[in-house]
Amino acid sequence: MAKDKKPRRPRAEAPKGFRDYFGAEVTERKQMLDQIAEVYHRYGFDPLESSAVETLEALGKYLPDVDRPHAGVFAWQEDEGDWLALRYDLTAPLARVAAQFRNDLPSPYRRYAMGPVWRNEKPGPGRFRQFYQCDADTVGAATVAADAEICAMLSDTLEAVGIPRGDYIVRVNNRKVLNGVMEVAGVLDPSDPSKFEHERGIVLRAIDKLDRLGRDGVRALLGEGRKDPSGDFTEGARLSNLQVEVIMRFVDAYNVVDSRLAQEGSRALELAPEYARELDRARYSVSPTFNDERQYFHSQRAIWNARMLDYLQEIIGNSNIGFSGVQELREIEELLEAQGYSSDRILIDPSVVRGLGYYTGPVFEAELTFEITDEKGRPRQFGSVAGGGRYDDLVKRFTGQAVPATGVSIGVDRLLAALRAKGRIHGNMQGPVVVTVMDRDRMADYQAMVGELRASGIRAEVYLGNPKNFGNQLKYADKRRSPVAVIEGGDEKERGVVQIKDLVLGAKIAESATLEEWKERPSQFEVPRGQLVAEVRRILAGES
Repeated sequence: MAKDKKPRRPRAEAPKGFRDYFGAEVTERKQMLDQIAEVYHRYGFDPLESSAVETLEALGKYLPDVDRPHAGVFAWQEDEGDWLALRYDLTAPLARVAAQFRNDLPSPYRRYAMGPVWRNEKPGPGRFRQFYQCDADTVGAATVAADAEICAMLSDTLEAVGIPRGDYIVRVNNRKVLNGVMEVAGVLDPSDPSKFEHERGIVLRAIDKLDRLGRDGVRALLGEGRKDPSGDFTEGARLSNLQVEVIMRFVDAYNVVDSRLAQEGSRALELAPEYARELDRARYSVSPTFNDERQYFHSQRAIWNARMLDYLQEIIGNSNIGFSGVQELREIEELLEAQGYSSDRILIDPSVVRGLGYYTGPVFEAELTFEITDEKGRPRQFGSVAGGGRYDDLVKRFTGQAVPATGVSIGVDRLLAALRAKGRIHGNMQGPVVVTVMDRDRMADYQAMVGELRASGIRAEVYLGNPKNFGNQLKYADKRRSPVAVIEGGDEKERGVVQIKDLVLGAKIAESATLEEWKERPSQFEVPRGQLVAEVRRILAGES
């Protein structure tokens, strides 16, 4: 008779694409969220917590590289037949809230939201299926002043969390400009927006991958398609050679403007040497290969923005929607300059298209411009940490009426990683003061000590493990990164004193000090019981 098999034990590991966050990481995130919320609050935005679960119908199908409504999200069907899903961002739920409570909310409605979102996509290094976002949106304002304000607030937020000016740039573009280019290329018909929708989706996603695939990869996706190094084939938009060339003029905008500035500088060199130098500096200020000049010549970006807008005006031809997009970009730049946000912080960049399908106007990304070292020791730039744009049709799905909206989303985990790379945070968190237990029968005395410390605002705990081995208590305090251990045995109790052990100083002395230095700077000393709180506070103040 076969023996019954024992039930298989579950594997103690997080699902693929998910991870756990521990003490220091959670604390650092909370501090960052508080800093971001302070800026959002200062700009007049109110907090909102919406449901983590939405109907699949309410979420829509706006994720990049996703054509089927169920793809890209974690979804399930209820008994009554409705499909539900975890939110993939914080904007789609806002559209539902704005529609549902439109009679109760002020217009414009300005809100910020923070929390986890979920995407059912292939995980990879540093790419998780659950991650934190921090959004701010204005619903009900058609003016591009709302878009300019979002850009200004994004700039202020980055500086508030510790990214200094010069280490970031907010890049701005307009989907209308790209739509104008596609109209000129013959893949957008203003009289029939649904026509060529499939092709436009491929074009949009191809341009969004310019930094990863390069111009040759983008060109392949505009044509028949592209095979990656693994052999996987991605279908292309199958545009004609003429259509591809029109769109590639847009893709090549950076290089074209850079070349024109170089030629203009050469011609001006004899007649106006100082102006020629300014033109050259304008090129250096946006070039990824001139980091030192970038720090110094930020003011020259105004020249770059002006030339870029002129070039975009050229390539959109007679397209009305393209013309509208260029004019909006000009207005955004003027509004930001008026508020003191010059082109050292904001740059017109047509390569910004954003992957989400619901954007309808200005789009923007915040890019960190400093270099870091990757896992193989190679220098690389950190890249984008935030993005957003205008989405005037999202609320309309619910109400049938046009409701303008614009907003931004900050990738909190990426921003934390950037601060670690800059050495602004270190992933270390000071633990609590540990009151050790020398006598189990005097637990009330130890609880009284820890109570006094907590009442004085000092983080503290009593050791609650097995107190038999005192060495294990100190090992526990070390593992908890405790700065101080408090010791009171029977002898200390009788004499009315406690032993205070400075664990941070002790670790430093143990690393390099001689015996004489131990005597000069003891890491453990005795104080009267009544001075416990004052001495612990003195040590903590010195270490902070």
